Amino acid sequence: MGFSRYVEVGRVVFINHGPDAGKIATVIDIVDQNKCLVDGPEEITGVERQVISYKKVSLTDHKVTIQRNARAKTLKAAWAEDDTLAKWQGSSWAKKLDAKKKRSSLSDFDRFKVMVAKKQKSRIIALKIKELKA
Repeated sequence: MGFSRYVEVGRVVFINHGPDAGKIATVIDIVDQNKCLVDGPEEITGVERQVISYKKVSLTDHKVTIQRNARAKTLKAAWAEDDTLAKWQGSSWAKKLDAKKKRSSLSDFDRFKVMVAKKQKSRIIALKIKELKA
């Protein structure tokens, strides 16, 4: 199976570093071999139009059909038409990020409750396996 994530106009990217870290944006234009022009659209993702280095972004599997240097209004309409935000939120990547964010916000007592629940779950599974073998 070949590589399928290429830097191209319309590719949805996840921003790893900088003030917009943790947000997604769309590649609007390719500046050179090190940078691209991205836009959120700002109303949906909160990312303004800016030039960003490829080192600061990760390519996703999602792509929006747009023209090169598309206006913000056109981009917003394309996102709505393809339902890109819902596709992103349904992806395993986004779910893992949400789970990581939720875990990091837990208090000590919440982490203790999770540990106890995991122990109870493993105990129940062990009993069921033991019953099936018998």
